[in-house]
Amino acid sequence: MEEESDSRKINNSFLRDHNYATEADIISTVEFNSTGELLATGDKGGRVVVFQREQESKNQPHRRGEYNVYSTFQSHEPEFDYLKSLEIEEKINKIRWLPQQNAAYFLLSTNDKTVKLWKISERDKRPEGYNLKDEDGRIRDPATITSLRVPVLQPMDLMVEAMPRRVFSNAHTYHINSISVNSDYETFMSTDDLRINLWNLEITNRSFNIVDIKPANMEELTEVITAAEFHPHQCNTLVYSSSKGSIRLCDMRAAALCDNHSKFFEEPEDPSNRSFFSEIISSISDVKFSHSGRYLMTRDYLTVKVWDLNMESKPLETYQVHDYLRSKLCSLYENDCIFDKFECVWNGSDSVIMTGSYNNFFRMFDRNTKRDVTLEASRENSKPRAILKPRKVCVGGKRRKDEISVDSLDFSKKILHTAWHPSENIIAVAATNNLYIFQDKVN
Repeated sequence: MEEESDSRKINNSFLRDHNYATEADIISTVEFNSTGELLATGDKGGRVVVFQREQESKNQPHRRGEYNVYSTFQSHEPEFDYLKSLEIEEKINKIRWLPQQNAAYFLLSTNDKTVKLWKISERDKRPEGYNLKDEDGRIRDPATITSLRVPVLQPMDLMVEAMPRRVFSNAHTYHINSISVNSDYETFMSTDDLRINLWNLEITNRSFNIVDIKPANMEELTEVITAAEFHPHQCNTLVYSSSKGSIRLCDMRAAALCDNHSKFFEEPEDPSNRSFFSEIISSISDVKFSHSGRYLMTRDYLTVKVWDLNMESKPLETYQVHDYLRSKLCSLYENDCIFDKFECVWNGSDSVIMTGSYNNFFRMFDRNTKRDVTLEASRENSKPRAILKPRKVCVGGKRRKDEISVDSLDFSKKILHTAWHPSENIIAVAATNNLYIFQDKVN
């Protein structure tokens, strides 16, 4: 994470042509699978694009690590709810991979209402020599069949097929904001603003409601659920965050309905910092367990916090993502940016955390050395093997040559979705309709 070693090389960037970029091309989620060999992105047009990592070749050892398009499919279509006269967008809100059990890959993708389980598999052989069909597929007259032949498998060009295997629908009144696969690999949960449902991966026609914070009178509603996740190793533990800045840890062994939490994490507000925007900026937009399962990371509008599961009173670490925006909250409220939902991710060893900001900046914080760096994902530095230079934002006074003034930040360019390879220093950063993949410099 030091300045010298932090010249990350851009490895590959999946750039769509700016002139043809539409609202549908905006990337809305990014996710590596458990080995890091595949990377999936979902967009506002309901498409899922899966990238596969190139295998290393002996004559080009540095080619290892490039991700190329492996499969593209339409996961969700726009729908219309006639009972509520409501359009249901096709936008993919989240993608979660299932651990690989055989040659095929499985992933869950969700829009506002429906979760789908997709199977992605390869076919490089086709059967030939049917007895009851001609080679062009026409049914033969049984009277003309005089001899039986053994069908054979002939090699063919590799085809990657994406098939919907299960559709989990009709269980959410409100918009689904997160899905999470349990460590038992049999169940997963889907979360909307007021409820969390538990599903079995094999059963589509029923789910169990495990959290319900809907008040009897909707006028008494004070908070909504913003994100939820299962513990990486304990299949009975889950966590969910709220728009009030609190995090609740629930144990499914205690009761079927987890309305009573087992742990409650919330940082008391400093009265001297209280303002009109305090409640909005304390809303948690993302919560993630560390790979070890010992820590929780939460992202609110201005900070990333790391919590120890054994200490509920205050966060272990607090990192300022873009503190220079504190004076700009009024204009950010007017242009609705204050409601942006930034995600945060851990690296494979839980030692570095990454989250996005505006102007296509993203931030990294090293938990051991306490160093941090601001990097930019932009078309200008997206040449393969280009080295990323750390960026600095100046708040007032004299601006140095390599700094950017807080007044010239572009708030329409924001990095909300990022992903980190589970074991290597490879990151994926979604900047509007472009996906950038960076990796640590290979000496």
